[in-house]
Amino acid sequence: MGKTTAIDWTDHTFNPWWGCEKISPGCSRCYAATFAKRTGHDVWGPGADRRTFGDGHWNEPLKWERAARAAGRPALVFCASMADVFEDHPAVVDERARLWDLVARTPSLRWLLLTKRPENVRAMVPDEWLEAPEPPVASWWPSNVWIGTTVEDQEHALERIPVLLEIPAHVRFLSCEPLLGPVDLTEVDEEDVEDGIHWIIAGGESGAKYRALDVDHARALRDQADAYGIPFFYKQTGGLTPKAGGRLIDGRLRWAWPADAGDRSDVVAAAMAEEGIS
Repeated sequence: MGKTTAIDWTDHTFNPWWGCEKISPGCSRCYAATFAKRTGHDVWGPGADRRTFGDGHWNEPLKWERAARAAGRPALVFCASMADVFEDHPAVVDERARLWDLVARTPSLRWLLLTKRPENVRAMVPDEWLEAPEPPVASWWPSNVWIGTTVEDQEHALERIPVLLEIPAHVRFLSCEPLLGPVDLTEVDEEDVEDGIHWIIAGGESGAKYRALDVDHARALRDQADAYGIPFFYKQTGGLTPKAGGRLIDGRLRWAWPADAGDRSDVVAAAMAEEGIS
């Protein structure tokens, strides 16, 4: 089952549309906005339109579903690298509904919905995902939909993590990339973090005007993840290009996923071979 993306923590990237609006410091050097502009698409900002796609594009995940089923391991789909699924923009209402239908048709895919707007999630997912089930069922939330939020610094950790914890997803994750400052998870309710966060991704920024990562901040986040028993994925140190600073932290490849991602020891072994680590 081949990858269709250069992002190491996922197998595929799917964009139901292109375009967004910058809302926090993590957005200011947005690679997606830069790429869209470079390719001639004016899709950033509240007044801009959004780029949508035809049936051929929407059929791609159905191929990934068949491949994942044949491989016997779930495939991870990052949705969306060129947008925010939970942006409140009139141009994407129908596309978002189409996405929920696609999610239902692809149970072998794990849809990783990463947002800077967790406060919009409940109003934008199908009502039945949030219905109160009868015990012992914990939630009607689809088991193949993971919800994550971007946490670039402490301010946004305190703002977004409590909202994320209220969403009844089976897997909730943090993307601390670009990590622009220290993040102390103990300032959020520790019991809630230990029980309610299932994955942490961390990494630095890349591009011509990248803001350098303080690796001590990544180390502290790694150590907190280890203390809480949360799988930790260190994507990159960052630099002029995505891989400029390397993928190792303190000489180690720290790649781990939630159990629902399936056995990925082969992926880790291949990366270690690339890094020359035995």
